[in-house]
Parts: sequence; C-alpha cells; structure tokens
Amino acid sequence: MTELTIPSAILFDWHSTLVDTHEAMYHALDDVLLKFGELGLLERMTKPGHSKTNEDAKLVEYVRNNLKLHPKIKAEQKISRTDIFEVLFHADEKAKAIAHEEFNKCYRYHFGEIHPFEDGIEDMLTALRKRGIKLGVLTNRNREFLEHEIRVIHVDGWSHLFDTVVCGDDGIKRKPAPDSVLKALKNLGISPGPDCWYVGDSTTDTIAAKEAGVTSIFYNGAHWDAEWLNKIFPGTDKHPHKPDAVVNYFTEFMQLVESCPVR
Repeated sequence: MTELTIPSAILFDWHSTLVDTHEAMYHALDDVLLKFGELGLLERMTKPGHSKTNEDAKLVEYVRNNLKLHPKIKAEQKISRTDIFEVLFHADEKAKAIAHEEFNKCYRYHFGEIHPFEDGIEDMLTALRKRGIKLGVLTNRNREFLEHEIRVIHVDGWSHLFDTVVCGDDGIKRKPAPDSVLKALKNLGISPGPDCWYVGDSTTDTIAAKEAGVTSIFYNGAHWDAEWLNKIFPGTDKHPHKPDAVVNYFTEFMQLVESCPVR
C-alpha cells in the first residue's frame, strides 16, 4: 500500500464491488459464449502463448473447446464478464465490443434481482457523503440496466447517493480504457489526481484508474490470496499497473479514508 491522499471524490465499480448480480451475469455469459461461432469470435480469441497467466490460457482453451465457462469458475463467482472478455480477446478491441454488445442483449433476459455485496454499504456511502466527498458509479453495463438496478437496490434505491453515473453505452470506450473515469471526473468538475479514488474488484478497474491518473483501490471481495494478487498484478513492463491499496472489506476501506490526514 502506498501513502494515500484524502479523497475529494470516490468512484466505485458497480458489479462485484457495491452489488452482487453474479447469477444473472453468468446466465447471460452462457448465452453469449454459445454464439461465439455465429458472431465470428472463435477465430479472434487469444492465441496460445499470448495469455497473461497459465490460468488465463486454460480459460481460453476451455471456452474455445466447449463454448461455455468451466463449472468451477461459475461456482466460485470471482471473475466478471469484463475480465473474462479481456482474457478471451486481449487487445482485440473490436472483438470485445462485439462480445459486450451481445452480452447486453442477453442480459436483458436475466437481470432483475440485486443485493448489496456486503452489509452496511448504504451506511458507508451515506457516511462518505457526510464527509463532503463526491461519489460516482462506473460500469461497463448499459444505462438501462444500471438505472433499474440502482433504483431497486434496497428499500429506497441508491440514486440519491451518487453525484454522477457513467455507463458502458455513454459513447466512450469501456474499461480498461480510462474514459469512464475521466468522464465521471469531468461531470464532477474535478481534475484527475491522487485525491480521486477509484474502487473496483478487477484488473480492468485498476488499469482504468492508473491510466486516468487517479488512486486505485482494489476491492478484494473475492478474497484472493497474496500469491494470486501478485500474479494478476505482476508489475512488469507488459503489465505495470498495480493498485495503490487492497481491501478485503469495506470496513477496511473506511479505515483507509479515515486514516488520511485532513485537508
């Protein structure tokens, strides 16, 4: 963990950070993977020897041969569709765009039920706002899904807790591109810097944060061990981006915020 600057703005990833929508997500992924042939995506998948880790290579090979995810991945519920598409297509932005577009079509038939990822998240967001911190949500999901989910979560919804929301269909490049981070900060009238934090559960969130020039907080809700974290954030020339801090629970996150010196 590096020394942190007290935040004037905190941006959060949505799925697997603030909320749990795993079941609907994996149902939609099942539908998408079955269509890879007709979408022309099979031949565009990451070639052997080009994967970031051996585990990534195994995922690609399994999907290529079976047009579905390995049951263990679905059972563990630790990897998002954005990270899955990053693994499957690496730098092929057009292939990822096709996959994301098809996912949104399929997700429409499955989304609906949604729960906070942890107890106490609404209280945490309220406490952050009382500290004068601007809050935002970033998601690769389309706005129709996010606006529904943010409206029905909990009793009164969470729309009132956020000062800006940026979605995957807002005419910008999806994460891991930094565009959504930069757009959110522009909406807030804040320049990128260490006093802007982005909290997310995936490597794509960390890349987006670092490329945008803001503080990256990795939310380890999947409870990966240190060995795995070092593997997905190797800090090499090819994969240089590492989070500025890692938290396993939002109680730890609040401790980070409260431990920063007052401006």
